[in-house]
Amino acid sequence: MPTRMSSLPLFDLISFARRGPGQRDRLSPADIQHIARTVGRTPEVMVKVLPRGTNNLAAVRRHLGYIGRQGALDLEPDDGETLRGKVVGDDLLADWDLELDAYRGRAELTAARGKPAPKLVHKVMFSMPAGTPPDKVLGAVQSFCREAFALKHRYVLALHTDEPHPHVHVVIKAMSEDGQRLNIRKDTLRSWRAEFARQLRALGVPANATARYVRGNTRPQKPDGIFRASLRGQSIHMRERAAAVARELATGGLRVEPGKATLTATRNKLRRAWLAVSDVLVRDGQMELANRVKGYAEQLAPARTEKEFLTAHLLQRSRAIRVQERDLAR
Repeated sequence: MPTRMSSLPLFDLISFARRGPGQRDRLSPADIQHIARTVGRTPEVMVKVLPRGTNNLAAVRRHLGYIGRQGALDLEPDDGETLRGKVVGDDLLADWDLELDAYRGRAELTAARGKPAPKLVHKVMFSMPAGTPPDKVLGAVQSFCREAFALKHRYVLALHTDEPHPHVHVVIKAMSEDGQRLNIRKDTLRSWRAEFARQLRALGVPANATARYVRGNTRPQKPDGIFRASLRGQSIHMRERAAAVARELATGGLRVEPGKATLTATRNKLRRAWLAVSDVLVRDGQMELANRVKGYAEQLAPARTEKEFLTAHLLQRSRAIRVQERDLAR
């Protein structure tokens, strides 16, 4: 990956909450721009690695069929040529020599029994909130992929606009052309999010890449399958969780989860960090932004566990039903 991308500055908010000699008291121009975007609630980018189905040819073929909507959508590989059709997946598997990678993976398994087969590809999704121009999202991902993977890792991408939020699926060959394997770690995703946001801003689209905890978002994240099923109201997992919360409420109240204290302590540290940033901005004469940061810190939502989120949802739904019944009785 290019040095410029991997060394992209990432705002470290929590360092401002530290006491003593190690406490930060300087803000770079990039930090200030990032802070202004965050407290201004600039739309946040999402970069997500999709699980499963990456270590065998059949699964990769199925995923290529899925992102191409079984031949109905265009696929754009790294050579820039647009592909469409039901056999595109087979053509890509052959062009990328994935059969050879799969054979090597089986050989590695023979040498090291008990280990899972190495990934043949990585499945990544780049997304923006509803209302973002899809062509801009596609253009930003195209630029990102050229800078990150060109002449190294083969890739193919597809734009999806069948949901409110435009998103681009990217399939990246795990083994590079010179035999180096791509490993995606947390720091990798952080830098990818920052670069994706930068590419969007270069196209005139407001975009930001701030960690969830820095924004005070404590809502637990669910695996992709559960999340999508819950959006359709079909998640068995979420129905069972909601039913358990309802039983607790009906029998005397919600029991406090063990992680609540940790969530509260983290939220307090986050608030101190934002207030410390406000103090630094005041010292540097940036009063308007300092006041916005202070307001942002004071308006951080309370830290809530999953059970508390579900409780709020159940109570809200119960109130809505009562209002509806009252209106019908009039």
